[in-house]
Amino acid sequence: MGGADKGLQNHLGMPLALHALLRLAPQVGEVMINANRNLGAYESFGVPVWPDPLADYAGPLAGFLAGLEHCATEWLVTVPCDTPDFPTDLVARLADGANAAGARIALASTVEDGATQPHPVFCLMHASLLESLVHFTQGGGRKIDRWTASVGAVEVPFDDAAAFFNANTPDELRRLQAGSAN
Repeated sequence: MGGADKGLQNHLGMPLALHALLRLAPQVGEVMINANRNLGAYESFGVPVWPDPLADYAGPLAGFLAGLEHCATEWLVTVPCDTPDFPTDLVARLADGANAAGARIALASTVEDGATQPHPVFCLMHASLLESLVHFTQGGGRKIDRWTASVGAVEVPFDDAAAFFNANTPDELRRLQAGSAN
């Protein structure tokens, strides 16, 4: 986004992160945000805001860690701010997948061009994974797929790949706003 805070980019009259928050809130009991800048803007959404607990930029795993450190429930679900059209039954389906597999972590996946495409930032994880993630990140681990594989993640298939379209650039945001993210 050219250095701009992606979560605060306008999408159909609201910040991207607020779209994600409003879509997720009916699916869960409590919501929190992981952000590292513009904290006041995120705090104005009315939910707790937690910055990364790691000194170096550790990518999405740092957000997972912030969530797990402040999670007051048995399970934590994560969604990125740049994908506002994720399924309205995301959490229930991830929970069903985790329960069916006896897994402590479930990731969304779709099929695109005949290949399975995991979406690991759409993740439901058991709070007991905190220690594992701390150990992994303290050892320098930064790849989501390596950590999730090490704890036995199950992939939960979703049919609508467009629901997982993420806007990483201004052009992708324009495509999302035009409804042509497919």
